[in-house]
Amino acid sequence: MSRLGWILPITGVLLAVGPGAGAQSLTLRQAIDRALGQNPQVESAHADVQAAGAAAGMAKTALLPELGFVEDISRGDDPVYVFGVELRQQRFTQADFSLNSLNRPSPVGNFATRFTGQWRLFDGWATEDRMHAAQLGARSAEQMSGAVDQGIVLQVVEAYQAVLYAQRQIEITQHQEQTAEALLHDAQAHVKAGLAVDSDLLAAQVNLAERRQERIAAEGGQETAWAELETVMGAAGAEAPGSRPALQPLEAKDFPDGVLADDIAAGLKARPDLQALRSAIDAQRSAASAAKADLLPQIGAYGNWEADRGTFAGSGGGNWVAGVQLSLDILPLAKRARLRQQQAMQQKAEAQEQSAALQIRLAVERAYTGHQTAQLMVATARAAVDQSTESLRILRNRYNAGLATMTDLLRAGDAQRQSQIDYWRAALGNTVSYAALLYATGRLTPDSAEALQ
Repeated sequence: MSRLGWILPITGVLLAVGPGAGAQSLTLRQAIDRALGQNPQVESAHADVQAAGAAAGMAKTALLPELGFVEDISRGDDPVYVFGVELRQQRFTQADFSLNSLNRPSPVGNFATRFTGQWRLFDGWATEDRMHAAQLGARSAEQMSGAVDQGIVLQVVEAYQAVLYAQRQIEITQHQEQTAEALLHDAQAHVKAGLAVDSDLLAAQVNLAERRQERIAAEGGQETAWAELETVMGAAGAEAPGSRPALQPLEAKDFPDGVLADDIAAGLKARPDLQALRSAIDAQRSAASAAKADLLPQIGAYGNWEADRGTFAGSGGGNWVAGVQLSLDILPLAKRARLRQQQAMQQKAEAQEQSAALQIRLAVERAYTGHQTAQLMVATARAAVDQSTESLRILRNRYNAGLATMTDLLRAGDAQRQSQIDYWRAALGNTVSYAALLYATGRLTPDSAEALQ
């Protein structure tokens, strides 16, 4: 048997055999866990959640009284200042009523210790509305963080599967290069035996050069795919090409069929980004209610205690003041403008939610159709591989018998090679399209992604 005769049958084996396992492996779930733990987008989303939580906590502090402390040191000869300080220090005497003392007093120093406080007793429940808005904002940030996580999971699946596809491409190109070398060897033998012309030999040499270029391009594609996977995992360039972990080979998988109407309903219910928009709408409604409450009268309590001394450690006088205050803005132009602004923002948020729902419906329909198409393409591509492999076998036998030309053989080899590439591309598209469907319906989690391995 010629060298070409024992290399070409390996083609069918490429559909079932992957690269050998190394000492270290990286599963899809491990890649997802690394990305969720290291990707900067995830860290940024988590920071937004913490900031929104802090804002919710800050809003609650409006229910508490405000307390202040001041230690004031002053000195001066302003008549009003001197008169007031001596009164507060409780050392005012009859002599201080003389006109000379009142008009031209001697400089006086004062050490004042003050405690102040105020407490808002009623503001039309505006504080409660702001607290509710802040809590809903925190919930929206948390839901949006979940949306970011699902987006990262989808990116990992796409990048991981791209690496697997690149590995399959390398397998195909390496095998095709070996086949081209065997074909060149047989062409040389046929020319020497007078069974072929020199043009067959030249065609075989060109074919080998093209196969080598494809192998080099496939190796470069694999490096790019690895770089994209490392980037989404948040560790770009962390692994040298020679020390990268082994991955399970790409395989065509069967995924459960869904119902479009059910998938759309699931997306409208479970998509975290849509849930975040709905929480944001509720938060905006509370903000508008708070702006409306600002137009109502407000009641607050206040108090002040002060001790005044001539020296820091000396004795002096003390006083206090406490009261309740009712305030009403009788010309609330700015407050009314703020209310209109909050109401407009509420309308905008509601419109955004409606638009997002329409986009999610469209995304689910696209993902569903894409996955259905990808499943059919896998079966068609597998049949094409079988047919092209058999066609190549027949033409090889005819070429060895002198009944076919080198051009016919190369054309059949091109068709067989392309069918293999199409098959693995279809297998890649099937897995990625199912992941996209899970993402569109809000069900792409690390646990559900394990089924894509």
